[in-house]
Amino acid sequence: MLDHHDVYLTSAAEYDELVSAEDHEQHILPALNAIRPLAGLDVVELGAGSGRLTCLLAPIVRSIQAFDLSPAMLAVAQRKLLAGGRTNWRVQEADHRQLPLADGVADVALSGWSICYTVTWYQENEAWRAELGKALAEMRRVLRPGGVIILLETQGTGQTTPLAPPHLADYYTYLDAAGFASTWIRTDYRFASQAEAARLVRFFFGDDMLAHLGPQPEPILPECTGIWWKT
Repeated sequence: MLDHHDVYLTSAAEYDELVSAEDHEQHILPALNAIRPLAGLDVVELGAGSGRLTCLLAPIVRSIQAFDLSPAMLAVAQRKLLAGGRTNWRVQEADHRQLPLADGVADVALSGWSICYTVTWYQENEAWRAELGKALAEMRRVLRPGGVIILLETQGTGQTTPLAPPHLADYYTYLDAAGFASTWIRTDYRFASQAEAARLVRFFFGDDMLAHLGPQPEPILPECTGIWWKT
């Protein structure tokens, strides 16, 4: 398994293959709309990566501004967004903790599977609470009155019911204590073949996760996703 920091900088195409296989039953968009109907809203997205959520929301929202630290990831996102033929988006390099935006420009500040890295990359020196606080403060800053922060994070790869990964348990407790509401959904991966599944799962999750793949010709890897939100 590659270091995830290196994945985001150097393996954007393979990462996009993996995440494109996730949520094959399309549970994410209904779950987001249940929190805040997205049609006609202005969205700021942190940690957009290869554009998984950006491309999902662009046909619905009024505008989406998507930020990520990795130019390789954003290049993939931009290519997909251009292919979609829409013009209500932009992508730009930026850190979660310092967005190049004025105050109060969005109705929704969204981040999928990304704010967690302000925790995991700063756990050794116990600075994660301060760094997480900076990212959440930026999300609040760019919201209009009544806007909502929405965070998506893993609640367990290879699991059919949610269980916080040990390295993220304190983060999720922090969100609960900060007044975030939460729910969870299944966002299982479905791959085109056993060979594709083995290649992509090994690439990002490592050999141990291969045991959780289903036996089907188009194998399923269970995934639970938590969603936290706060107005």
